Amino acid sequence: MNLTLGVVFMVLEQGLVYAVMAVGVYLSSRVLDFPDLTVDGSFPMGAAIAARLVIGGVNPLIGTLCAPIAGFFAGAATGVLNTKLRISNLLAGILTMTALYSVNLRVMGRANVPLLRTDTVFTVLHRMGIPPSVSAILLFCTVAVIVKFAVDIFLRTEFGLALRATGDNQAMIRSLGVNTDSMKIVGIGIANALVAFSGALVAQYQGFADIGMGIGTVVAGLASVIIGEAIIPPRSVGMGTLGAIVGSVVYRLAVFLALRLGFAPTDLKLVTALLVIAALAGKSIQRGVGIERRETVQHAGTKLCSQKLPIRHG
Repeated sequence: MNLTLGVVFMVLEQGLVYAVMAVGVYLSSRVLDFPDLTVDGSFPMGAAIAARLVIGGVNPLIGTLCAPIAGFFAGAATGVLNTKLRISNLLAGILTMTALYSVNLRVMGRANVPLLRTDTVFTVLHRMGIPPSVSAILLFCTVAVIVKFAVDIFLRTEFGLALRATGDNQAMIRSLGVNTDSMKIVGIGIANALVAFSGALVAQYQGFADIGMGIGTVVAGLASVIIGEAIIPPRSVGMGTLGAIVGSVVYRLAVFLALRLGFAPTDLKLVTALLVIAALAGKSIQRGVGIERRETVQHAGTKLCSQKLPIRHG
């Protein structure tokens, strides 16, 4: 199976543009330990808002930057449902995701909005003299790097440390006077802001915004995070965000290879599920082997200490 330069560029483009979404899923699932299904609604919401504003004549850069603002409020709504109304995290995400379907449809006006003859962020780059062949990968690479380092710096601030502590041990950080409810609301809002930002970029990259483009987004994001953790162990925040980005690229490569092997596009959700299962199974097997090795060493040490060695007299 030959991977031409064009194919490599295409995989990198798709992996990097979805990497922003993967970093958002990393924030909610790993940092906050919050299984957030809002992602399936905030991703198409970012696409819908950007598409609607761009078609309305708004500058593409402004339209793209408006998407994460809306995504933040969508995530904050899930946080409020969970913390203030005491609705479980899964149900809160499902309720917000369901509500966002109608909101997105209202924003778009119809199920699909084409952007083929409309100015986008890529049009702005072309006018700056950047060749169309490299504009997408240049933009996505720059955005992914900026988002990665911005998230790394944010999570090392005092507020970011409190956010991480909220995901690790709520009771402990609450005893220190930190409002964990506010931490959750803001943290989930930031995660969905990144997801919506990714949706805005994907819509302009694909040339359309569709009401169903968010289906399975959270699974794809989790697959990217899990694959990234298998490749790059998340020993620190920086390694965790880097793993999410690398995992996104590897996941898109796996999807491309699945299509090349003869899988139908309708089978991609099955491929995604199998990738997640394989990654989780690999981690479980690795963890089990590690425990077995430790038990073997401990048993050997105990047996050795229990043996009475002969004492030699000079």
